[in-house]
Amino acid sequence: MKKNDLRIVFMGTPEFAVATLKRLVENEYQIVGVITAPDRPAGRGQKLHQSDVKTYALSQNLRLLQPTNLKDEAFLSELESLQANVQIVVAFRMLPEVVWRMPAYGTFNLHASLLPDYRGAAPIHWAVINGEKQTGVTTFFIDDKIDTGAIILQKEVAIKDDETVGTLHDTLQNLGSELVLDTLKLIETGNVKTTIQPKVEQPKTAYKLNKENCQIDWTKDLDAIYNKIRGLNPFPGAWSYLKTKDGNLTVKLFGVSKERISHSESVGTLISTKNELKVAVQGGYLFINEMQLPGKRKMDIKSLLNGFNFSEEDKML
Repeated sequence: MKKNDLRIVFMGTPEFAVATLKRLVENEYQIVGVITAPDRPAGRGQKLHQSDVKTYALSQNLRLLQPTNLKDEAFLSELESLQANVQIVVAFRMLPEVVWRMPAYGTFNLHASLLPDYRGAAPIHWAVINGEKQTGVTTFFIDDKIDTGAIILQKEVAIKDDETVGTLHDTLQNLGSELVLDTLKLIETGNVKTTIQPKVEQPKTAYKLNKENCQIDWTKDLDAIYNKIRGLNPFPGAWSYLKTKDGNLTVKLFGVSKERISHSESVGTLISTKNELKVAVQGGYLFINEMQLPGKRKMDIKSLLNGFNFSEEDKML
């Protein structure tokens, strides 16, 4: 089969998916349709915001569909009319069987982990939060459960000790776009071989992030706190209560570094100088290099200390 015989429908929403769609366009694959989330209200003015995939698709004059219901008869009829023979899914939502079974060569998904580890909504974040030393990307054929289908290809990548979710996101979106091309070449040549995902009794999961699981627990060990903050930097950002004489402030923490050393300070104690701010935790000190106060922009700690004075009673809660 020739490359031009493939008729591709691409499904995705966030920035992570754009890298793959862009790679498909640049390699002159025939994309007969792009499916993305409906525009949603966002920001203070609640203006309608379009997805990153929609923005790119419009810039390339690609046919765009934004269904609210993937089982809607009108949408299914329009999808069928595109006559796609393969569908590619990157950071979209769960598909009904009537959709993923439609193309002759199947529907495959790009997932940002080494499956079966980190199935779920936030695999890049949780790999960093949990202090993993490696992760990767996987392509697999979609089935009736979330991220459980037969594996086509995988690529590994090391996670650096100071990696943030932002830097790892960029690495994996580029690695993933390459893996999608490799997967398509296997489909073109009829050489696809799949591997059933092994059953794992206690798989590592990638729960959806929410306010509760982004809060820092200062009773944890130094490494656990350090990993959590970098695993949420720059998005959505780890947060904590800062106890001051004027009450508790909700602050966000971004860039951090650490020093493993024994000390006698109580957990959460803040120690500030003219140029640095550190928190005493179990096993050492966590240096805060970037922080965001309520209603303010994110600031490097030296700039923040120029305008905000910490007292000896202030502490992280």
